[in-house]
Amino acid sequence: MPKLKTKSGAKKRFSITGSGKIKRKHAFKSHILTKKSTKRKRNLTYATLVDASDEKSVKRQLLLK
Repeated sequence: MPKLKTKSGAKKRFSITGSGKIKRKHAFKSHILTKKSTKRKRNLTYATLVDASDEKSVKRQLLLK
């Protein structure tokens, strides 16, 4: 059987922390920023962790055990 390829989109969007959790960026920070408050835009700047319910799906896309 051939080697499995990782999903290219997932490879670009997620990274693994030292403890094995999956880090992601927030959405809604790329355009139409004038109507969003400064506080909201600032809070979207920082990275966060993938929710536990989605972790299995992301790990499958990244081919992690």
